[in-house]
Amino acid sequence: MIDINSNIYDTGQGNNAHKGPGPGLMGARTLTGDNVVNHADEYLGDVKEIMLDTHTGKIAYVVIAHGGLLGIGEKLFAIPWSALALDTVNKRFILNIEKGHFDSAPGFDPDQWPDMADDIWVDSVHAHYITKT
Repeated sequence: MIDINSNIYDTGQGNNAHKGPGPGLMGARTLTGDNVVNHADEYLGDVKEIMLDTHTGKIAYVVIAHGGLLGIGEKLFAIPWSALALDTVNKRFILNIEKGHFDSAPGFDPDQWPDMADDIWVDSVHAHYITKT
């Protein structure tokens, strides 16, 4: 498992088992569609987008879709990058949050994205996931 905020990770495959740039450096497209679960292995959703801060060049949020059926009726959630850990063995993300707390997270409709640069919105998202801005 990779703690995205550190350089220490265990792919479960030994030191020379992977080919290519990963798992410490990956293309965003390879992560889109990955499942997101919590530590109880409860499914929370799947990755729809990875949002980059174009001023800093860093990842700001991972947008996760939750609920609905075949994309109809789903709700989107912006999860701060620092709240997620990448599980490279199972090709998924882990969010350390109870399912009920996730269900009550500030989300948005796929057709009405919030202004992710709005400081009030940013603060509310980081407060919900107990991360720093």
